[in-house]
Amino acid sequence: MRIHFIAIGGAAMHNLALAVQQKAGYVVTGSDDEIFDPARTHLLEAGLLPEQMGWHPERITPDIDAIILGMHAREDNPELVRARELGLKIYSFPEYLYEQTKDKFRIVVGGSHGKTTTTAMILYVLNRLGIEADYMVGAQIEGFERMVRLSDTAKYAVFEGDEYLTSPLDLRSKFLWYHPNTAILTGIAWDHINVFPTFDKYVDTFRQFVDTFEPNGTFIYYSGDENLQKIAAGARNDIQCKPYSAYKGDVPMQVFGQHNMENLQAACMACETIGVKSEDFYREISTFTGAANRLEKIAETQSSVAYKDFAHSPSKLRATVKAVRERYPDKRLVAAMELHTFSSLMADFLPQYNGCMAEADVAYVYFNPKVIEHKRLTPITADEVAKAFATPNIKVFTESDALQQQLRELFANELRGKDVALLMMSSGTFDGVDVPAFAKQLIGA
Repeated sequence: MRIHFIAIGGAAMHNLALAVQQKAGYVVTGSDDEIFDPARTHLLEAGLLPEQMGWHPERITPDIDAIILGMHAREDNPELVRARELGLKIYSFPEYLYEQTKDKFRIVVGGSHGKTTTTAMILYVLNRLGIEADYMVGAQIEGFERMVRLSDTAKYAVFEGDEYLTSPLDLRSKFLWYHPNTAILTGIAWDHINVFPTFDKYVDTFRQFVDTFEPNGTFIYYSGDENLQKIAAGARNDIQCKPYSAYKGDVPMQVFGQHNMENLQAACMACETIGVKSEDFYREISTFTGAANRLEKIAETQSSVAYKDFAHSPSKLRATVKAVRERYPDKRLVAAMELHTFSSLMADFLPQYNGCMAEADVAYVYFNPKVIEHKRLTPITADEVAKAFATPNIKVFTESDALQQQLRELFANELRGKDVALLMMSSGTFDGVDVPAFAKQLIGA
């Protein structure tokens, strides 16, 4: 089988390419206009890094069995145009995952927040119990070499279910392809305003998701979300609906925060649907320290600690700040976050951040006006961002160097010798900052 990836450099796409390459009898090629680490290194080591960057339609030949199209590509991509002219089979990323696992029992984790962590918890426990599973998860997990696995032997598949667009040719949510036997929805908090211009449209894609369940499926949903309650009430009669709340047992856990106790309980209930006993789940999950970039501890001294997190949407930001505040009530909480996604940089969406960082003692927000320009969005100002966050502790930066200097001065003077919890949050890198190294420098680790 010859498989060609258009836009192979994406986080999910390059991991899928690596997974497909491992299957016997498959030959994988790919293209992209730019590829950054860690994807670049991973593809290079596997012999899959394109020799030349850019799009080369002459490489799209009739003997290719399938094209896998990444979201990064545009509809007028020269290779895609050529593939359509030749009548080649074109899959989106989620469509191909379903095609490879359609005969397996599929567990899908969706929701506006907690998807990656909850998926990681399920996979971590299955791995510890020796239960083989195919998977796709949005972060690196301890004990797993890659973020995607496809096999001919696993009976189960566990997918992180993203509500973002499928591909340039398919403007539906990715998770509508997966047709789960068991699915979790962690909560609904408006995101992706560039795709879902109203909250009602956003909620509706989750309603559609529940309609895609396999017959006699199981719907596990957070009991405190009114929209999920309504979706469950309107679910098909053959779907078993199971609400969950936070884990409150006696087994001590490495992860912390109310949101993680909720994620943990949802993961347990999903594992139970494939025969895992709850006591076995709790025993194994007690050693789980988290997925990469999800409340990941990156530095620690006797008096201070630093974490990084992927939090960027309002609900994720609020939950993460709250978790660290509760974990370290006696430390000074310094939180810095970067507005980096489409939604977070849109003026109409900014008010959703009202009060998200109120529990931090020091709260810094950074955005790069050049990113806004690159995304072709309407410019926003630092004053608009500060007004949207609506708390007196907010200070907004539009230059990464200025943010870094402010943090250095803060730790060198006002916070010198104090007990501090530092929290760095972004789906980007604060424009090239080595966040772990910078955090260690700040707290003196």
